[in-house]
Order: sequence, then structure tokens, then C-alpha cells
Amino acid sequence: MKLKDLLKKTGPGPLVTAAFIGPGTVTVCSLAGIQFDYTLLWALGLSLVATLYLQEISGRLGLITRMDLSELLKNQSQNQVFKILSLVLVFLAIGLGNAAYEGGNLTGANLGLGVFWEAPVWKINTFSIQSGTLLFGGLAFFLLWSGNYKTLEKALIALVILMSLAFLIAAGLTRPDWSAVFSGFIPVFDQEKLPTLVALIGTTVVPYNLFLYASLAKNRWVKPKEINAMRWDISLAVILGVGVSMSILIVGVANPVSELQTAADIAQGLRGVFGEFASYLMGFGLMAAGLTSTITAPLAGGLVICGLLGKSQEIQSTSMRISMGSILLMGIVVSSLGMRPFYLITSAQLANGILLPIISGWLIWAGSQSGFLGDHANSKTWTFFGFLIWVLTLVLGLKSLGAVFGWF
Repeated sequence: MKLKDLLKKTGPGPLVTAAFIGPGTVTVCSLAGIQFDYTLLWALGLSLVATLYLQEISGRLGLITRMDLSELLKNQSQNQVFKILSLVLVFLAIGLGNAAYEGGNLTGANLGLGVFWEAPVWKINTFSIQSGTLLFGGLAFFLLWSGNYKTLEKALIALVILMSLAFLIAAGLTRPDWSAVFSGFIPVFDQEKLPTLVALIGTTVVPYNLFLYASLAKNRWVKPKEINAMRWDISLAVILGVGVSMSILIVGVANPVSELQTAADIAQGLRGVFGEFASYLMGFGLMAAGLTSTITAPLAGGLVICGLLGKSQEIQSTSMRISMGSILLMGIVVSSLGMRPFYLITSAQLANGILLPIISGWLIWAGSQSGFLGDHANSKTWTFFGFLIWVLTLVLGLKSLGAVFGWF
């Protein structure tokens, strides 16, 4: 299949890739490789299966019901207490939580920029305003405010392709031990690895991506017979994204440093063979990852907030512009608090992994309801498979809490 034909068949799926391949993914995957070699590749393989399963349900719900997940939550009437709790949880986790992630996205993009140019820093009391953060924030604001969805989608797809190439080439340059790589797909459980394992899954199966894709799918496809096109789209996007994550982990294995502070640290393992080219390659990848996530986080958060409040979800509407602008502005503030960025991003990813069982549990239930999907609802066997995925995410979340608080 020619690239042109492939792109024609591609829907909004690459926006999902753009959203979950952010600075958090680069950080967590790099640290997983640095600390544990290839032994956690199986966790990314598992996250691939879980993400495909959940994102397909998300897209199917959007396509068939003509509503996104926030609208479905709002309109359900079976249990009013559950409905209210769900709406509050989603609003806090997706709407306000994206502001914290936005801070990490902007910080990560600025770190990537630092490989090419040390942007000026302005000190205002306890705040350190980096001009690079304002640069990327301004670019994201311009693209979102323009309201031209097609232009936004094309820009993100181009960035995703370039970012993916940067990380895939970087992984190839490390000349990995392929026998060790393949052995990394054999599951090995170790208490010491649990927080990183949960973070790896959490950085891939991103709750706000589930809301984002349902909204995008309902606007891209209108007929039930187009489900296969939707499945092709999301499968391609998720496989590409997880492949990039695996590439980043492989680069991490070749990295001799024990602590990550800058984009140059991530590229350290490649310098011995390829010199400064490695830094530029990884710097561009991190910069692109940060920028794509900087754009998609406000977009997803805005769709959720407007859906919950019953406001217009058109990207040019006043409600969407206010919601997206607020998330972006809060992200700029968060990125200026002076916290060590990699710890901020890694902590956010770990929290994401803990939150996942709550979101995924409701989604699996919704996917099995004929009231939502009619003949396209999950079969009992497919629902049971989803239950296994949910149990796994629940156990991992509990174990991560146990590791933090010393329960186990």
C-alpha cells in the first residue's frame, strides 16, 4: 500500500498517538531501560493489548451512539449516585488533571529545545518563566484558537511521523542485543519494578485518550458499517505509538547515566558512536513529543468539560476556546513553579496508572450494554476478556499504592 493511500485511510487515530507519546512516555520508558534493561518490554506489550481493547470500545461507542464518553456519563440514569460521582471524578481527573499534565508537556518540549538553543529564563519572585515554555504555549494556543480542525490534524500527524522516525532511528543506532530484546517480552514479576511497570502501562493507556477518541470518532464516521475503518485507524495509531515507546526503552538500555535531568541525558548512551547527532535526534523527539501533547491535552480536556456542562464541543465555539485556553494557561503556570521536571512528569504518569482502573471499568461495562450499542455490544466472551484487563489494571494500581505506602 502506498503512503498516500495509507494516509487516506487514516482517521483521527494519530491524535491518540500524539497524546500519549509525550515527555512522560519518554521519561518513563527511558528510566525503565536504564534501570531494568529490556525486562519490562512485556509490560509495553501488555499495554498494547489493553489500549487496543479500550480504545476500540471508545471509538465504537462514539460512532454508534453519536455521543462521546462525557455525554454518555451525563445521560445515564440507572444510578444517580454513581452518575454524580462519575461526573465529578471525570471532571477532576480529565479536566483539571490535564492542566498538571500540560505543565509536564510544556516542560518536556522546552527540555528538547534546550539541545538546540538555551532559551532565556525570566525570574519573577519564586517563578522561573522560561521563554521556551511561552514559545510552545503560544504555538499551541495559535493552532487551537484558529479552530481549523483539519489544519490541526495535519500538523499533528506530520509531527507524529517525524517524532516516530526520530525515536525509531535512535533505537536502531544503539544496535541492541536482539535476543535480549525478545527475552524482554517474557513476563517477570519483581516488587522493585512494580512502580515503573504501572507507570509504563499508565503512560500508554491514557484515560483522557479514551474520551478524546470517542469524540473524534463520532465526528469522523457516521455509519455503523464504518466500524472496520475505525478499527483500522486506532490499531495503526496504537501499534505505532507503542512501537515508539519500545524504541525509547531500547535507547534507555544503552544509556549509562542513572538520573535524567535534560534531553542530553537521554541521548547520552548514543554519543559514544554518533556524537552530537544523537543529542539532536533525541532533542527533536522530546520537543515534538512535548508539543503534540501540549496541543492534544487542552483539546481532550476541553471536549470533556464542554460535554459534561452541555456546552458546544465545536473547536471554534466560545466554550471550547475558554476551556482549552484555561488548561493551557494553567499548564504554563505549573511549568513555572520550579519543580524538577522529570520527577513531576514521572509522578503524574504513576498517578495516571492508578486512576486507570476506575475509567476502564466503566468503559468495559458500557461496551457490554445493548442499550448503548445494540447489536454492536460486546459479547460475553469479549466482556470477560475486558474484565481480565480491568482486574490486571486494578491489581497493578493497588500494588503501586502498596509500594508507595509500604502496605506490601
